[in-house]
Amino acid sequence: MKVLKFGGTSVGSAERMKGVNELINTEELKSQQRIIVLSAMSGTTNNLVHISELLYAKNYPQAALVITEMELKYRKVIGELYQTDEIKEKVSHLLDTHFGHIRTLAKEKERFSSLKERILLAKGEQLSTAMFQYFLEENKVKSVLLDALEFMRIDENNEPELDFISENLKIELEKYPDNLLFITQGYICKNSFGETDNLKRGGSDYSASLIGAAIYADEIQIWTDIDGMHNNDPRVVDKTVPIAELSFDEAAELAYFGAKILHPSTITPAKARNIPVRLLNTMAPEMKGTVIASKSASSDIKAIAAKDNITMVNIRSTRMLLAYGFLRTLFAVFEKYKTPIDMITTSEICVSVTIDNTTNLDKIIAELGEFSSVEITDNQSIICVVGDSMGEHIGYANKIFSSLEHVLIKMISYGGSKNNVSILIDSKDKKDTLQALNKGLFNL
Repeated sequence: MKVLKFGGTSVGSAERMKGVNELINTEELKSQQRIIVLSAMSGTTNNLVHISELLYAKNYPQAALVITEMELKYRKVIGELYQTDEIKEKVSHLLDTHFGHIRTLAKEKERFSSLKERILLAKGEQLSTAMFQYFLEENKVKSVLLDALEFMRIDENNEPELDFISENLKIELEKYPDNLLFITQGYICKNSFGETDNLKRGGSDYSASLIGAAIYADEIQIWTDIDGMHNNDPRVVDKTVPIAELSFDEAAELAYFGAKILHPSTITPAKARNIPVRLLNTMAPEMKGTVIASKSASSDIKAIAAKDNITMVNIRSTRMLLAYGFLRTLFAVFEKYKTPIDMITTSEICVSVTIDNTTNLDKIIAELGEFSSVEITDNQSIICVVGDSMGEHIGYANKIFSSLEHVLIKMISYGGSKNNVSILIDSKDKKDTLQALNKGLFNL
């Protein structure tokens, strides 16, 4: 069985949905069992987040306006996607139901809550999958719509429960032993309280990987609007090329440090079950894309990624730094406020760390200030250079840093991972840094 995930741009219009139908029903795939994981139509989740923000702010008139505009967009798709009056009527009723529920959640007299927000955010995937299922029905394509809320669950720590997912997905699939094509939602799930929840932004990739791991799929395909993972950020650098093959570890590093094509958590379930992940382009399906598997094709520098909105925290303590337990005390502060650390360097009197979540920064600074002086530098970016076994070969460090002779480097992380060399720079130098590395490492 294969799992194919299609992102928001891939189902963002009637034309795109028709294209997805062609991709999942090729001669090669028709005879295979496959689960299709769909995101919300492009722009929908952003609209739902905006509606939530307006409701928290009690701006009900503006929220109502956004809801109406969003509904009109979906009504327009009905005329473009479906041919028969029977199906058009079914889809119209579907929209009546969902947008009626959305307006109920947005009533002025009732307090808007985090639970209502999560129910609201689930609407995008519920709409896209139901609409696509109706399109398949109209075109006489035999398929079954599976409700992800019946099998996708996270625990009290917001971590997916793979055993639960495996067991309950199997139950759902066994209800249709003769069916080869299944449609389901990405992103959404239930939590440990049985409430509607989600896997956070970009979570449809994660859903596909978890589903693939749960059924021991032959392959997981992630279809987006770009032809695989590129060697650099194509939004910033003019000359980039797709990478044919990456190892799980290389892909995980790139995803975590800013490669937008892939959700950072996607690789973990696939790696655990050794299931290849293929990144493909819905707009150019003839392109080979990128295959992510257990081993890389070569030990060389593969790609560069950038992670923005980074804050550097410098902690100085001449009194305690070399004392036994100091680092444990320091890290305990970040753990207390559930703030992950990306990079860390140490000297005799200073520890420098970087974080991308500043929600509790004031509290962290206050507690660190009890035993050290703290200096904050924001508007930083982490540039991550990824390849296989770079830390085990001579010459890679020289290639990287000789390319950056003119760049002010704030921190360096080298040796902690054999697949990754990370540097910290001012965000204003990001474009210059990426272009310099592109020329120095790839001659592009």
